[in-house]
Amino acid sequence: MKYPPIPSQLFIDNRQNLAAQLPADSFAVIHASDIPWLCADGSLGFIQHSDLFYLTGVPQEETVLILCPSHPDPEQREILFVRETSDLIKVWEGHKLTKDGATEVSGIATVEWTSRYDEVLRDMAQRYRHIYLNHNEHARSSSPMGTTRDDRSRQLLQQLYPSHRYSRLAPLITDLRQRKSPIEIALLERACQITEMGFRRVLSMVKPGVLEYEIEAEYAHEFLRHGSRGFAYQPIIASGVNGCVLHYLDNDQPCQDGDLLLMDVAAEFGYYNADMTRTIPVNGKFTPRQRAVYDAVLRIVRLCIDELITPGKNIRKEFAPEVARAVEDELIALGLLEQEKVDEERAQEDPVLPEEKRAYRKYFMHGVSHSLGIDVHDVLPANAEFVEDMFVTVEPGIYLPDEGFGIRLENDILVRADGNVDLMASIPIEADEIEALMASKK
Repeated sequence: MKYPPIPSQLFIDNRQNLAAQLPADSFAVIHASDIPWLCADGSLGFIQHSDLFYLTGVPQEETVLILCPSHPDPEQREILFVRETSDLIKVWEGHKLTKDGATEVSGIATVEWTSRYDEVLRDMAQRYRHIYLNHNEHARSSSPMGTTRDDRSRQLLQQLYPSHRYSRLAPLITDLRQRKSPIEIALLERACQITEMGFRRVLSMVKPGVLEYEIEAEYAHEFLRHGSRGFAYQPIIASGVNGCVLHYLDNDQPCQDGDLLLMDVAAEFGYYNADMTRTIPVNGKFTPRQRAVYDAVLRIVRLCIDELITPGKNIRKEFAPEVARAVEDELIALGLLEQEKVDEERAQEDPVLPEEKRAYRKYFMHGVSHSLGIDVHDVLPANAEFVEDMFVTVEPGIYLPDEGFGIRLENDILVRADGNVDLMASIPIEADEIEALMASKK
């Protein structure tokens, strides 16, 4: 592993918290991810299922966890199954976890080879008639049914034991994963620190004529050399009008003199992800118009962090409309919206004008905040509220394709009732500081 061992207490605590929510007559099953295959005999690097990693810390394929907190035998209340290694596997694939190694990582005393899973599962199913099964219930997931190990397991179990009662595990894990523990916060903080190193490196090399993918390469170099597996997500390195494409991924154009460069890019560390966006002038100096729009976006960032994000506030119903009204005010000051039009829209009550129909959506068409953690868009319950120790992004933007640029700024914060903690507070974001740093590197 590129990252230092994560204390097993994190996973012990996570399992205990989940087990406390399982009824006495039940058990839960959580499977690893599949190895993502390309074509022929090629595959991508293995990434563990987020829920299984959250509960075990095991980053290895063909892993299964069974939790049965009411089992009369304490050694059967947590059973971890890992792939049995061999001399042949060692030659071709290298080190795999031994049983003792799996115990050390996860804190689970009872570890079996995955070949024994079917046998143990049958025994559990004969003893208990209530089974909790996992499934990706993320609101933005578009994966088809029946493609993951969890999905295939669910289908098989329902065929083998049709009279059993089945319940959804995802809502229980989702609720737990919202709040980050001190160990998780430390991992997220390190991901933010590595992201900062990448950004500062890039500030020293951006100039007219540099290619977007050359900038991407600088980030990759810095992330990898500090123990990250790499990018937390596909990086967006968007110069000029490309910055108005929200999910621009080509990263293949030259950066022109006078353009802005929008970079939505961050590092992961120990399976935990940062998420940063910065917009900088390619030649090191904002034009007056660029600076005016930049400062407007930055004011919204500060407003969200300092005032609007508070525990207990509904993200969609309360926070999003508050941000929208702030964006409207900034767009009016920039001459992009008319005060009368905005006042007319705000006055509409019956029927309420949908947010997507409001005039400001021409210039700001995405959300402002999402949760972060093992997933970049981390799990959230329906109708979610901000909660204490939740890790979220703040990412407003204003996009002006007719003027040839878009500006988005994004920091990651820890939600706290006594004042939010900005884990990216040390990453340059003020326009004057960015200009000064770029000038000093020339």
